[in-house]
Amino acid sequence: MSVSISRMQFLRGDLSARRTALRPPWAVPEARFVDLCTRCNACVDDCPRGLLHSGSGGFPVIDFSRGACSFCGECVSACAPGALTPKLPSPWKLVALVQDQCLSLHGVLCRICGEHCELRAIRFRPALGGRTQPQVDVQTCSGCGACYSACPSHAIALVEVAGQPAS
Repeated sequence: MSVSISRMQFLRGDLSARRTALRPPWAVPEARFVDLCTRCNACVDDCPRGLLHSGSGGFPVIDFSRGACSFCGECVSACAPGALTPKLPSPWKLVALVQDQCLSLHGVLCRICGEHCELRAIRFRPALGGRTQPQVDVQTCSGCGACYSACPSHAIALVEVAGQPAS
């Protein structure tokens, strides 16, 4: 089984093609995005929350450490070449993934990610020993990033899930 990677992924040491740039909401598929995007930064300039910035090669990426995406659509409205399009059924196929460094998984009472999730996609289930385990409902999660920016242990990753329904 071979994996097709870009030159940039090779130079970054991403031989498994797992680390892809997180594009703004409603971005067309990556190959088409790179063809269409002129790197004008109009979407970056128009993001009211300041979540977008120029990434590798000058292409826009979203930085959830700056906060959550409200899906306001300002970036899409600013994109003249059509690299971001409202014609897509959902803004993206991102969902939150709780990683091993989660404080709650190590017996520390923390529910910050769940408290910041407006959709209540992160719930805490009781487990043996009186601990609670965070569980993400991927059907409910919009991938907005509110949990990511709030997590004190940086235990949230936003990952693309194939087949994720529209938000």
